[in-house]
Amino acid sequence: MKKILFFSVLALAIVSCKKKDNTTDEDTHVHTEPKLIFKFKFDSTQVRLDNLGNTSLMPANHRGQSPKFNKMSAHYVELAPGDLTAVGAGKILYHAPETTTGGATAIDFNQSIRVGEGQEFLSIPLKNISAGTYKWLRVSLSYQNYDIVYKSSLLPGSGLGTGTIASFVGYNSYIGNYTIKTQVKTVNANKLQGYWGFETNVLGTYYTITGQTVAGATTVVNPNAANSPIPAGSCLVTGQFVNAAGSNSPLTITGSEEHDIIVTVSLSTNKSFEWKENGTDNYYEPSAGDTVVDMGLRGMIPKWE
Repeated sequence: MKKILFFSVLALAIVSCKKKDNTTDEDTHVHTEPKLIFKFKFDSTQVRLDNLGNTSLMPANHRGQSPKFNKMSAHYVELAPGDLTAVGAGKILYHAPETTTGGATAIDFNQSIRVGEGQEFLSIPLKNISAGTYKWLRVSLSYQNYDIVYKSSLLPGSGLGTGTIASFVGYNSYIGNYTIKTQVKTVNANKLQGYWGFETNVLGTYYTITGQTVAGATTVVNPNAANSPIPAGSCLVTGQFVNAAGSNSPLTITGSEEHDIIVTVSLSTNKSFEWKENGTDNYYEPSAGDTVVDMGLRGMIPKWE
């Protein structure tokens, strides 16, 4: 009887000393370092601006549509402390891979990170960012993928259908190949800002077309252009930081943060797909001679919380 009691006590002691299998952060005191996290938001109701940050009016013979965004890619991200901070003189957080495979230096599209709305496109430990106060965010947008409604005589009924556009708005992109929606286009060359591909499916048959807008036609919003202009041909969109309540408020980093700071980069897609109308139906109709003139985003509001 004494032997049985002894082994029972021993077994209980072993069980009591055994390490937990399901440990938590509290159990192990694991500390996840706080980060500065960036996510995209695509807003068709956000004010539509021109290059200088003024409300944009559509030319009489132009039409626009607010696309449904699928993916976006950014090539460069910078925090600027003040109005007079020149491009490159702020805190550069990210610079995507570039290549000279196509000749001149270009964004390497096939190494670009493409994300949808609400997905994280950049995350940096706050300890790696210089403490300070930053008024402006600069983001160089390089690629967009979105759906639009278009018109074609090949379509039954009203003639309206949905197509997908892959739009390259970076200063220069080296493209090996890219997928518009399901169809793959092989390029193996540099393409300047404004190159695009369009895909649609009409009664089981795929159709694709490609095009190139006029140099300098892509809208790149910079409300601080008078103090800090951006390089010609770039897509370095500038926006002033706001707080969770939507009021202008610089992003302050102290270096002693204990929690993540999340920046939602809200991009205005308000009639960001713009074309010159050759008819009167107000729908993009390639076969009727409508021509794409601008695919630039129409403003950026970075909100931190």
